[in-house]
Amino acid sequence: MEVEGKALRIRPCKESDLRKVYEIEKASFKDAYPYWLLKFYYVLSPETFLVAEVEGRVVGYVIGILERERLGHIISIAVSPDFRGMGIGRELLEGIIVKLRNKGAESIRLEVRPSNKRAIALYRSVGFNEVSIIPNYYEDGEPCIVMELVL
Repeated sequence: MEVEGKALRIRPCKESDLRKVYEIEKASFKDAYPYWLLKFYYVLSPETFLVAEVEGRVVGYVIGILERERLGHIISIAVSPDFRGMGIGRELLEGIIVKLRNKGAESIRLEVRPSNKRAIALYRSVGFNEVSIIPNYYEDGEPCIVMELVL
């Protein structure tokens, strides 16, 4: 895939990418994960921690893990503000679905703010459905929608 005429590459995260991943995390979420937690997920499951790269620059990432050997969980997905709306989030999402399926996931879950309409539309477009709502999930009191994709 290309982004503005430049090749997009989805690849496993390297430890040297984590600072840029953290910058994207902070630019994307009110209650961003701390750097140490991103590093924890990188160490826990490097094969399901992917980055999107354009001309050597990390512009997005997705973190997935496999829980209880059959349940995939997307921990976080974000694209740098300058690169949103170009299909990078979809490429990351499709990439992590393949990785988690290959590790044995039978379904994949994620949590999303009800106010994040663009993300919800993206998740629905690849087959995720809303399965529940958890009240007061986020630090500011907003609930989360739990969405699931059955593989």
